[in-house]
Amino acid sequence: MVRKTRKVLRQIREPFAEFVHNEASGGIVLLLAAILALIVANSSFVGLYDGFLHMHLGFRLGDFYLDKTLHHWINDGLMAVFFFQVGLEIKRELVAGELSTPQGAAFPMVAAIGGMVVPAILFSLINLGGIGSHGWGIPMATDIAFALGVMMLLGKRVPVQLKIFVTALAIVDDLGAVLVIALFYTEQIQFTYLLFAGLILLFLVIGNRFGMRKPVWYILPGLILWFLVLKSGVHATVAGVLLAFTIPAGAKLNTDEFMETMERYLKRFSRTGDDDITTLTHPQVDSVQALKLTCQQVEAPLQRLEHALHPWVVWFIMPLFAFVNAGVTFSGSFIETISHPVALGVIVGLFVGKPLGILLFVKLAEMLKLIKVPESISFMHLLGAGMLAGIGFTMALFINSLAFNDQHLIDIAKTGILIASLIAGIVGTLFLQFKKEEPSADSE
Repeated sequence: MVRKTRKVLRQIREPFAEFVHNEASGGIVLLLAAILALIVANSSFVGLYDGFLHMHLGFRLGDFYLDKTLHHWINDGLMAVFFFQVGLEIKRELVAGELSTPQGAAFPMVAAIGGMVVPAILFSLINLGGIGSHGWGIPMATDIAFALGVMMLLGKRVPVQLKIFVTALAIVDDLGAVLVIALFYTEQIQFTYLLFAGLILLFLVIGNRFGMRKPVWYILPGLILWFLVLKSGVHATVAGVLLAFTIPAGAKLNTDEFMETMERYLKRFSRTGDDDITTLTHPQVDSVQALKLTCQQVEAPLQRLEHALHPWVVWFIMPLFAFVNAGVTFSGSFIETISHPVALGVIVGLFVGKPLGILLFVKLAEMLKLIKVPESISFMHLLGAGMLAGIGFTMALFINSLAFNDQHLIDIAKTGILIASLIAGIVGTLFLQFKKEEPSADSE
């Protein structure tokens, strides 16, 4: 009985199944939000849409004030929460997931590097010396929600190992995107603010080491950290990832201690009850409170925060981001727009560069015996996954907003992102759907 309970407990604590389900379902809402933005931006409501984006919101406290447009609050503020969630996922994978061992991390890491480097090179070659050359980071990242959403629709046509691989690849992609934003898409740095941000970060790291486990103790310092990073010139969303890496990832109780403690309190709860009354006795209330505390102690603060934030990020923040960033007003010649070097660089980078980079780097690393590809993942699986990795959307739109100041270039790049993501999604889906099944080892 205890062994069975422990098995169930491990299944409950396994985050991958829930993570995939949430991301896949959220991808549908993300798509609907993007479609709605396109419809509104090309309708008679475009004036209201622009007015909504440029509405100013702020607050003042004495001489201190902060005033931004709603568009900036979403991109600099709410997206910091998104990046905080991304940071929690990255840390979880590094601590106890697919990236926790050199062997497990090598395969998706090599693939992710190839999937970032080659698209950036192709974009740079197409825009060499042009006004759009600064947008080389746009086609680098994969939208995990859409990629996993497609894989969920394909069901058993996609091996579980391939889904895990794409998840890990996208998480490494996100980490790469964060580094690119911090290093290359940063304004002039104000080192005084950066120094104070470093002190806040040091305080949180020390607090982690000395057992500061309640998430509430990280909220106020986290807000201060966000503000200091924002004022430093480094993009504020980087603060979200830095904060996530300070959150404790270890549980206070292991599973055996949890089971023993729970059994002890449950026995006390049963022993101190009174069948003659309908309410709990005082000893039973004490037992219930102890059970609640025990449940908190077996769940790491990182897991608790990730679980609490995920629905908000998937169902609210990402769709809202898509709605305010995907609205492109189509005007002029469509052929002229997509043949512009910026749009062409994005399309080629995402649709061609992603699968090409993933395959090239994986095969090269395999030849050098640096990685071992799981037997359940074939060359054709990798090619299909590489195509789906070309769905850039969320992170591509975000980097686009940092890369250019010219609204015309931003709109051209958005058009390229939407077209490339659509083509990559359709072609990747059809490829994996109709991929010929390979004979199993038993049938050879």
